[in-house]
Amino acid sequence: MKKLLSIVLVLLLASACGQKGSEESSELYIFLPGEYISDAAIEQFEEEYNVKTYITTFESNESMYTKLLGGTVYDIIIPSDYMIERLISEKMVQELDKSKLTNMNMIYDQVLNMDFDPDNSYSVPYFWGNVGICYDSTLVDQKDVETEGWNVLRNTKYKGMIYMYDSIRDSFMMAEKALGYSMNTDNADEINASYEWLLDIATNMEPAYVTDEAIDGLANGEKAMGMMYSGDAAYIISENDKMAFWAPTEGTNYFVDAMVIHKDAKNVENAYKFMNFIIDYDPAYENSTFVGYSSVNADVLKDLSSAGGDFEGNDAYIPRNRNAKDEVFHNNEDVLKTISELWVKVKNTK
Repeated sequence: MKKLLSIVLVLLLASACGQKGSEESSELYIFLPGEYISDAAIEQFEEEYNVKTYITTFESNESMYTKLLGGTVYDIIIPSDYMIERLISEKMVQELDKSKLTNMNMIYDQVLNMDFDPDNSYSVPYFWGNVGICYDSTLVDQKDVETEGWNVLRNTKYKGMIYMYDSIRDSFMMAEKALGYSMNTDNADEINASYEWLLDIATNMEPAYVTDEAIDGLANGEKAMGMMYSGDAAYIISENDKMAFWAPTEGTNYFVDAMVIHKDAKNVENAYKFMNFIIDYDPAYENSTFVGYSSVNADVLKDLSSAGGDFEGNDAYIPRNRNAKDEVFHNNEDVLKTISELWVKVKNTK
């Protein structure tokens, strides 16, 4: 009888452990920028793998970082390059087991092995793009945009007609590139000159400082031009064929947003399942079509931009890449503090 009871207890414990393991392995928590994933792709993943997926969004890499510091844990996080660099340096993400990443061969070569993670030891590319000028070709002279580059935003011909994106890093990037500097400069004189460049726009151009409002604003013809991420510009152009996109030849921000696994992730196996899933052809096609940003799946990128594709003839969908004057942001907290203070002064200028 004792032996029988022992067997029953073992079976019950095994069953309980199995149920607990099953419960843990049936969930996935993802932290990513707002409106950056297709609901249909999530539904497909849940159905295919029987994994309940919870999506939480953040407004900026910095707000995401603050939440992680507060102790909140997600399985997958999708930050930008410079923030991934910081998370790696502070040991906040796991090194990846590449034997579990079966679809890496599908990824477009130009978004692999970036400076922030040279061997993709910690990150799997998700979307990529660059920053340029989105403009109404019926209101803004194409020649002005292509010859003046970022300085077209200071051309008084377009006073009162521009959006300035309320992004500290990208705004200073524009000024630094317009002045011939690196967008990762830590030189005080160059940063101050860039501040003066931005101050000139604030003083003389009557800009509207916005964030995502610029997307609908440009699509609806409320302003004539503004700085824009390529993926958002691709959407605008698909909605309004008068709109065009130009990445200034003096250089811009080339970015890769990528998936990382939190160091304390509870559902690591499901994280690998999702990473493989979302870069596979059909989910990647759906995701890129919905979001508008450039797919990291090489075949999807080609098909969506080719004849018959949703982004055929859309200049913003396939940004130039690895241009000599384009750069990826690197994390520098001292510089960020300085330009954050200067940006407040710019926006307070009347």
